[in-house]
Amino acid sequence: MIQISLTNEILKKILSIDENRISLKSIELPTMTTNRLRKNSKKKSSYASNKIEGNPLTEKQANEVIEKDEHRHLLKPEQEIRNYFLALNFLEEKIKHKEPFSKKMILEVQSLVEKGASKEKIGLRGPMPPGMLFAVYDSVTGKADYIPPEYSEIPELLDELVDYVNTTDDHPLIMAAIVHYQLVTIHPFEDGNGRTARLMSGYILDYYGYGFNGIGSLEEYFAYDSNEYYNSLQMGLPVLYYSGRNNPPHPEIWIHYFLHMVELYSKKVCEISIDAQENDLDGSLSYLSMKEQELLIFLINKKMFEFTPIHVSKILGVTNKTIINRCVNLTKSGFLLPNIVNQRIRSYSLSEFTKRNTKKILSKINFQQ
Repeated sequence: MIQISLTNEILKKILSIDENRISLKSIELPTMTTNRLRKNSKKKSSYASNKIEGNPLTEKQANEVIEKDEHRHLLKPEQEIRNYFLALNFLEEKIKHKEPFSKKMILEVQSLVEKGASKEKIGLRGPMPPGMLFAVYDSVTGKADYIPPEYSEIPELLDELVDYVNTTDDHPLIMAAIVHYQLVTIHPFEDGNGRTARLMSGYILDYYGYGFNGIGSLEEYFAYDSNEYYNSLQMGLPVLYYSGRNNPPHPEIWIHYFLHMVELYSKKVCEISIDAQENDLDGSLSYLSMKEQELLIFLINKKMFEFTPIHVSKILGVTNKTIINRCVNLTKSGFLLPNIVNQRIRSYSLSEFTKRNTKKILSKINFQQ
């Protein structure tokens, strides 16, 4: 496994990313807003990651493909976009259960990335016909850009990578960068290696708390200048895996690049979240009726952080059903959270978003009224 020396420059990048991560924790968004931003981010990632691989669709076309009826026939470029989006959804579920990084997960993700492709493109690559060499070729010159390790070494190399992830003391940002590099370099599949590498390094970031709430697209930064991205991965080394790519003499070239992209991405996520917090507070309040706004003011002023509709209905002199109906819309807008026991709502609580923005909420409602 490649060894990384923590230079001052690398440490500064990690510190900067951590500062952005801490800043983001102070920004609370309604669930509805967060879900909207996450879906938009997954769309952007699906477009950008495939763009790196030469997918010809525009971002608008990519978005349309994701929203298409899943049973409709898709052309190959469309299928690639849809597949990446599905793989992101798959990993989103895995992260909820904190499933450890594994060879099985890598294979599952690649099978999603290559869904609809021929059988030989799904799973670990096998032997080539006699006299033929497996290599990554330049689409223009036809020359070999990269000659990866022999197929017979792939299982052991993947086992080493999985063991590294599950036992290392490296910082998660360094770990994610190494996972990205190793999967591209081991090149375990006939196709889908780059996309799988980006997905799995993203999973590492999510797993260790550097997913930035699933908002924003790191892939967009890689795609901004794909030549810089590939040059950083290749590090000026010979095309043969065994001539230096297996143990690069200056891995900090890739690490610096990777951390710089994460730094830019994390800063952008903070900006997006701050804008969304302000704009969506106005938007969420605009969906509330006057009576729903009055109920929200009442709950905040009385510091009723948890309550039952029947208790509030008695205080306000209205029916229990009236309060329940108002709570439904307040919940949809992200101001309340239902407390569910045995699949039934027993009470409601003010959401963290509401508690952190009480002054703004009161000010905006009073101004509107």
